Amino acid sequence: MTVGELPVLPVPLPGGLVLRESGPADLEQIGALLAERGAPQDALDHRLVVEDPDAGWSACAVVVDGDRVVSTATLLDEELRLGGVRLPAGQVELVATDTEFEGRGLVRALMQWAHARSAARGHVVQVMIGIPYFYRLFGYEYAIDIPVSRPVRGTPPTEGAPALRTARAADLPAVAALQERAQRGFDLAMGHSPARWRWLLAHDASTLRVVERAGEVVAVARTTPVDDGGFRLAEAAAADERAARELLAGVAALAPQARLHVVHRPGTLPATVWHELLDHTPRPRAEQYYVRIPDPAVLLDRLRPVFRERLAGAGLDHSGRDLLLSTYRAHYRIPVGPQGSGEVVTGGTMQHPGADGGVAVAPDQLAALLFGPYGIEGLSRVRPDVYVRGEAEPYRALFPPLTSDLLTYYLP
Repeated sequence: MTVGELPVLPVPLPGGLVLRESGPADLEQIGALLAERGAPQDALDHRLVVEDPDAGWSACAVVVDGDRVVSTATLLDEELRLGGVRLPAGQVELVATDTEFEGRGLVRALMQWAHARSAARGHVVQVMIGIPYFYRLFGYEYAIDIPVSRPVRGTPPTEGAPALRTARAADLPAVAALQERAQRGFDLAMGHSPARWRWLLAHDASTLRVVERAGEVVAVARTTPVDDGGFRLAEAAAADERAARELLAGVAALAPQARLHVVHRPGTLPATVWHELLDHTPRPRAEQYYVRIPDPAVLLDRLRPVFRERLAGAGLDHSGRDLLLSTYRAHYRIPVGPQGSGEVVTGGTMQHPGADGGVAVAPDQLAALLFGPYGIEGLSRVRPDVYVRGEAEPYRALFPPLTSDLLTYYLP
């Protein structure tokens, strides 16, 4: 498989195993494997992806032992929005291996397939939710905070019973518009694709719910099934304060005896309206999305309009000088002129970029620098291998702390 080209399949693996694209004949076996190693709902979620024309069977690969499916993974198309720049992205999901075949490098082979397919589809970054540490083995690093799930201590008063119902296909344009508006206040955002909105109507891991007023959808959220730990409300968006209050009250009324948690989205209208009703105890532990940057030069080149806008917004004139970023084993220069910034120039090892007025960032911290909540100042306080020397003001402007909001197939 060659990165930048479509993966050449099938791929022979040790022990007579074969990695190939999935097909309809594999559906039952893949579903059984996902249900056994993950959750029962995963089988339906996989079927929704591969049978949708926007994804299809080529989005999934399997490793087979003869006719037996022993490992599988699926690559989803995503899009990140950073400022005004849209970044095609990939997300690996629905990964599972039969216990009998663990420890044989099958997930590594599937990740290589996924990354090659991601590159062929023009993705310049990958994001994912995954089990602790494991995906760092494949070039991923923790970078973007996952929002906190907060217990609800009360519900807001409403006039009459909230008109909460399960969403229908006809609601999707209004639902998507509400979420798009909710995400405008975030520096970094990832929305649901049109295909995934369709999948969310049908899958079992969460239920898409809306509040309707005078025939118009005015609020939306996803809720998880009720279990011993209660249930969650996530991805809330509302057109106005009344709709936000009705959304929370309506969801709480679904299971009055169960403990309700809200996935908090600071800066959104529901978060503001519900603030006094939530328990704001500090987060007990770190939770972050994984990010993988396959080619820093390609990503930095895509982000040149963002850098130009940040420098202009800070009132800084950097004309005639290069922006310099070193990841120690490589470095990247962005020439800045009166008409804007030029293409990224890649160079070799640079241990001390501060001597040239640049910024140093360890390669495993680059995603956190570009997408995370700490910025260059925050990272440099906790990481000795992230620093800026000389004129720091331009780099503080270039790499500020970011707010983020990522909508994913599975709720974190």
